[in-house]
Amino acid sequence: MNAPRTMAGIAVAVAIAVTSACVVPKNSEPDKPAATPSSYMPVVITEDFAVTMARMKAARAAIMQRQMALLAQRYDLSNRPARDSTMFRGKPVQEAVRVRLPRGISWEQLAAMRPEEIRDKNLFPGGFLPLPHPNHAEGGMLFPQFEIDQIKRQEMRDLTRFDLDFDLPDHFLPEFPAPIFLTTRPDLGDVSKGKLLTIDNFFALFNGLLNPKQLEGLRLLLTPFPQQQFNQTEDRRSERPSRGVACFDCHANGHSNGATHLVGDIRPQPFRHRIDTPTLRGLHVQRLFGSQRALKTVEDFTEFEQRGAYFDGDPVIATKKGVNVLERGSQVHFMAEFQEILDFPPAPKLAINGRLDPAKASDTELRGQALFHGKAQCATCHAPPYYSDNLMHNLKTERFFKPRMINGRMAASDGPIKTFQLRGIKESPPYLHDGRLLTLEDTVEFFNLILETKLSSNEKADLVAFLRTL
Repeated sequence: MNAPRTMAGIAVAVAIAVTSACVVPKNSEPDKPAATPSSYMPVVITEDFAVTMARMKAARAAIMQRQMALLAQRYDLSNRPARDSTMFRGKPVQEAVRVRLPRGISWEQLAAMRPEEIRDKNLFPGGFLPLPHPNHAEGGMLFPQFEIDQIKRQEMRDLTRFDLDFDLPDHFLPEFPAPIFLTTRPDLGDVSKGKLLTIDNFFALFNGLLNPKQLEGLRLLLTPFPQQQFNQTEDRRSERPSRGVACFDCHANGHSNGATHLVGDIRPQPFRHRIDTPTLRGLHVQRLFGSQRALKTVEDFTEFEQRGAYFDGDPVIATKKGVNVLERGSQVHFMAEFQEILDFPPAPKLAINGRLDPAKASDTELRGQALFHGKAQCATCHAPPYYSDNLMHNLKTERFFKPRMINGRMAASDGPIKTFQLRGIKESPPYLHDGRLLTLEDTVEFFNLILETKLSSNEKADLVAFLRTL
């Protein structure tokens, strides 16, 4: 049950949120009053682009320093690879709990408390709170440097933002370039040949493996189109006018590179959620699309992403910046057809029912599986063989903390979030919809607290061992 909240407390939270929404637009004069809250972004930009860029470049160091200070306060960001667990092509999986606890308390002590006690004593770990965008007031697509470098090398297209850098260290991100597995040709294993799929090489790599519709869909998934921060207008965050971004700039090789953005379907700005790019692997067995939008087909998602989400959910701005309106019967369908043949990575210890083969699994992994289906309550939402129930659930994390502003992000509640698949989960860090959990150990601690399962240290270790087999 949610803890009672006083009217005064609600009033304070709302006042904070509304005040944060009343941001003076970048083209306003200093002596003008703050704009009233609006669902729309300013269309006409009166500040010269060179002035905007110089101003934002000058503010960049302080913005990133603030974000990195928050991360250092929340997490142990050191590179601590697991000795016995790697991703498919050899990148080490990061181990250990990285979320920092409040001083003077242990995980066991915290798990023994009621949610209301944790909230009232302000003991909810900072790393379990919503993770803000590096500049939440600005938002927008933001790419890790390795993706920027590779796209620039292959396509001469620059995904660098002059106002921001990516924040999470590379060792907490997925393998790059990621391997590609096809449901239609499982006999081939990884068909990427160790390359990042781009508009330059897709035909050479996939001609003869895909049918003509799938090839055309893949071409469109790799084709850059105008987007909020990358476009040809003066209202952009790239130094030069940009052709835009492609679907696979975030979903690199049909997987994820950890790129981030803000959801387009929430207002005002402080309440928008950061997005951790999810993998497209296993799309053929998904029935909900978008962490909260609950779109019912990947065709819906593909079409609406181009029309709205690329432009922060504002179709007015989309028209101004050059929205790419996809044709549903051919282009959207072709793109979906390719996405739906992206398979999970191999899981050699799993039987055809998605459970561990006792002849291949260790005692630790088998104990972890028993916990997953029992005391830990994981299988309530993450049912085999693909470890999802294709539903949405509200964890009501707000039971554990009082609303607060964190670097421009109003941490109040998450609401219903779709159940992400756990097949191949060790390949897809960081975790939760906004990437606030850096390791599987962090994730187990988070759900142990949220679900009040009171797992022992040994049980948590067994559960992590099982998750690494999926």
